[in-house]
Amino acid sequence: MARAACDGEEVEPAAQELVEELRGTLDAFERFLRSERGRSEHTTRAYLGDVRSLLAFASEECAAGELADLSLQDLRDWLGALSRSGAARSTVARRSAAARTFLGWAARTGRIPVDPSLRLSAPRRQQHLPAVLKQGEATSLLDLAAISSDDGDPLALRDRAALELLYASGIRVGELTGLDVDDVDLSTRVLRVLGKGSKERTVPFGVPAAEAVRDWLQRGRPLLATAESGPALLLGRRGRRADARQIRESVHRLVAAVAGAPDVGPHGLRHSAATHLLEGGADLRLVQELLGHASLATTQVYTHVSVDRLKQSYRQAHPRA
Repeated sequence: MARAACDGEEVEPAAQELVEELRGTLDAFERFLRSERGRSEHTTRAYLGDVRSLLAFASEECAAGELADLSLQDLRDWLGALSRSGAARSTVARRSAAARTFLGWAARTGRIPVDPSLRLSAPRRQQHLPAVLKQGEATSLLDLAAISSDDGDPLALRDRAALELLYASGIRVGELTGLDVDDVDLSTRVLRVLGKGSKERTVPFGVPAAEAVRDWLQRGRPLLATAESGPALLLGRRGRRADARQIRESVHRLVAAVAGAPDVGPHGLRHSAATHLLEGGADLRLVQELLGHASLATTQVYTHVSVDRLKQSYRQAHPRA
């Protein structure tokens, strides 16, 4: 099918036509992401949005009338337009990954004759060192959570258990809120965690976390539990399963009361746990297994954090630094 090249020339605006025509294809792609790739709700929604953005761009700017019309140059123009609009490199990288996943799937399922994204490259994500708590700040935070729960308030007991588990195990906040009571073995102090891609892993936790969870189960959870609670480990004020937003708000509120501590949320506690494990001599592959990272390269960012803090301490302490 002949069409105008995507070189910025004026074309008839038809941004949504291709998207509408491919509604069935997008529905099938969504099913593929969920069932075969095991992508989370958040990732699936993001990828579908990225693909719709690509199709709308191709339809409006490049006069693409069919999915098979997409070319490598169209993809490059789309990513270039995103960069010029001020999109972060991480956003451009994610959209490139979404396009490659979609077009690779479309080629394998016979929806297009060839995958135009095979030679598509995207900018590397910028490696930002995550904000982490110092070990003393983490101790102060957990001490504060314990003091706040002394009066037996059920939400304070829940928050203490949540913070102890987040820091002790390094699990994601979504993994935490997905835990059921039976996923926690207090006798052996291990969690059964369902991570990204529906992959299950076993994660240990320490004595303080076990004490906090036991206290929550004995004194806090029974006061909030209702018929709608089901097996959920952590509950909200109305007895339903606690969500990530509730836990995130609690973490930020308690961290704000720790003098000098950076404003970190649940993911900051995950970063802190990994950093402190490595600083304590833990093997990098062990930390990878605990965090549920598919790639060791993802875990290696924490070695940079440790080295950065080592250099900072060296500059402060050595007379000839």
